[in-house]
Amino acid sequence: MLERSELAENALQALHDEDYDRPFNPQNLNHTTMIFMGDREQVSLDGDWNFCVDLLDTGLRQKWFAMEPAAPRDREEPWDYDPYMGETVPVPSCWQMLKEKWYFFEGSAWYTRPVDFSPKPGKRTFLRVGAAQYDCKVFLNGEFIGNHYGGSTPFFAELTDQLKDGRNWLMLCVNNQRTTDRVPMRNTDWFNYGGVYREVSLIETPQSLIRDFFIHMKPSAERTGLVASVVAEGAETAEIAIPELGVSETVTLVDGRGTLAIDAAPLLWSPERPKLYNVHVTAGDDRVSDRVGFRTIERKGRELFLNGRPLWLRGISVHEDDAKLGKVITEDDLRRRYAHAKEMGCNFVRLAHYPHHERAVELADEFGLLVWAEIPVYWAIDFANPATERDAQNQLIELIRRDRNRASVAIWSVGNENADTDARLAFMKGLAETARAEDPTRLIAAACLVNHTKLKIEDRLAAYLDIIGINEYYGWYDEDFSELPKILANSQPDRPVVISETGADADITEHGPKDGLFSEDYQAEVYEKQIATLRDLDFVKGMSPWILYDFRTERRQGIFQRGFNRKGLIAADKVTKKKSFAIMQEFYRTVAAGEVDEWETP
Repeated sequence: MLERSELAENALQALHDEDYDRPFNPQNLNHTTMIFMGDREQVSLDGDWNFCVDLLDTGLRQKWFAMEPAAPRDREEPWDYDPYMGETVPVPSCWQMLKEKWYFFEGSAWYTRPVDFSPKPGKRTFLRVGAAQYDCKVFLNGEFIGNHYGGSTPFFAELTDQLKDGRNWLMLCVNNQRTTDRVPMRNTDWFNYGGVYREVSLIETPQSLIRDFFIHMKPSAERTGLVASVVAEGAETAEIAIPELGVSETVTLVDGRGTLAIDAAPLLWSPERPKLYNVHVTAGDDRVSDRVGFRTIERKGRELFLNGRPLWLRGISVHEDDAKLGKVITEDDLRRRYAHAKEMGCNFVRLAHYPHHERAVELADEFGLLVWAEIPVYWAIDFANPATERDAQNQLIELIRRDRNRASVAIWSVGNENADTDARLAFMKGLAETARAEDPTRLIAAACLVNHTKLKIEDRLAAYLDIIGINEYYGWYDEDFSELPKILANSQPDRPVVISETGADADITEHGPKDGLFSEDYQAEVYEKQIATLRDLDFVKGMSPWILYDFRTERRQGIFQRGFNRKGLIAADKVTKKKSFAIMQEFYRTVAAGEVDEWETP
């Protein structure tokens, strides 16, 4: 059909050219096109979109994006897909959770919806997609706008010159296929959801535009003074106001950039007192606001300090996963997550293994929970491939620029469980350097591997980190529990270690065993042994057990797993606590009591 139409131009080209994706993969929607959001007004594009899965990428070959609306009786050729009528799906959503036939689908899918628009003089219009898994190509009124790589960070596309007065047609082609050059690559241990699973909106701005804003405590022993940086287009100055602190300052912009030191002594944010301030920024006709907390996080030798006080990270790891919604996050779900963390006695959460929804860190600010935030440089990334490195660098910068005003975010993690090779060292050293350049106020970490032959923490990347994360599963994947104290005794690292993962599966459904592996009692026994081994080691400065809730993953199909990782301290229903929850709760209560004693000691 359309292979012979004027759109496809050439039947053989459309059918047989496997280079069809190249014109649609510039990855031009990236960190350079981000906009600082603050409290900007948004026009929601959530709701029902026309939808079609496209396993063979027929839509790109046949140029579905250029098809104009037409009644079926008026068409000159039979259409393989109609972008303007037919099946619909809600946005945000994951297609796996909508129909059983899409559960394991990996490939491209097309989303189409009308956008009714009336242009305003002197205004610019941008599309914001909160996240789409993984490659998202944007088309408007038949024209290709650009594409974005990375399944967990937001991206922006300016539509000002392509929008027309009246009805417009917006199309997104989203591809979640796992490939060897993406970040992450093909082999992971969480479910590969697909689709536009975070919010989509339009944003109108003045011609002058605040692209970026970063404000933080000035590095100093006195813990007073702030530093603010502004990036804006079309303005020569920017005004920064923090009414509660009596701050009203002007920063000069040179080539659209300016940095200003501000004399102020805010109350410091902490888990015990998560104080936030309203901060307003104006540049030209553009104005944004943000809720910001101020605090310091430092590493000195083996010690961690928050606002100058010793810190032990009482944590839990969490995934974005829901038995009914998949990767879609709701406000209620986030609040339940953090309520459980606080009930356990946590002051810290590890948001694994990719950037979570921005609301997750906003709420962490409010709840008083420190955050380990990371990008999915997971397992065997193609470390020697420049395209893969570009993808990882972009995801890291997008994450940092989205969240670096969040007081809760204390740690940027650049990877998880990668073998120590020369290519990997160069790749991840570069990520660590990028994180420090983008944000010198936070700690850098990675979850490193242990040398099980030498029974030692031995990873060359550690020299470029502030915190060495260790994922160890003694009592589960590693049977000889006696090796754990030997590893820790042999290592004696010169910087703090956080046990970034540990645990064991427990299937507490009616299908689960009553004793032995996969039983609730076995999981509890593993946690008791872990605590007994780790609690007195002076260089271990925290832990984040794996994991808060059971979660979906394709790779685990045992009789007690059935498509889920069941290491959660709470079951997949996010209600039923396992015995290990109370064990960790009691341990964290003891640790917190010891911290108070240490603070109060003269």
